[in-house]
Amino acid sequence: MLKKQTVWLLTMLSLMIVLSVYYITSPNDNELAYIDENSDEEQSAQGDLQTEDGEALQTQGKDGEQQTVISEISSDELFTKIRMEMEDNRSRLKEELNDIVTSTEVSANEKNEAISQIRDIQELATKESVLEETILAQAEYPDVLVRAEEQMVYVTVKSAELTETQANSIMQMVRDEFGQIEVQVDFQPSEQ
Repeated sequence: MLKKQTVWLLTMLSLMIVLSVYYITSPNDNELAYIDENSDEEQSAQGDLQTEDGEALQTQGKDGEQQTVISEISSDELFTKIRMEMEDNRSRLKEELNDIVTSTEVSANEKNEAISQIRDIQELATKESVLEETILAQAEYPDVLVRAEEQMVYVTVKSAELTETQANSIMQMVRDEFGQIEVQVDFQPSEQ
């Protein structure tokens, strides 16, 4: 009978072979993902949809005055880029937490805390997704982006304008999903 180490080694070798064949036979479009780690820190600190690229976005600051942010990314791509960056960051964090869970050098309390954090991350992503779908179903917006961070939820709606009534309705939907939390609602003019 084969030892556990031998079975593990054969499994890993088989996986490497399958992945090698996949990469060799897959079409190569030279597409690479670009992740700017600094922009996430800037975004969470400022709460606006800011990128290093250059198209004008209208956002409403915390004090209520209009702000213009510059970006060269089309508005369709901007929401997708931000979603991908959020997903990448959360995936990295979950991977680190999974390493803690599988480690033999940490205590049971640390493992339980890591498992709890993984659940919290998954629950947060689910709430964001449900809220985006709810807002889209409520009104005819082309797209909605919901980002929950610490004690604040940022909602950006793709729309030519956003009335106070619409913003209040969105804020209520956020509170229905997340509870009593601070909410910032912005809009981005959609491309026509």
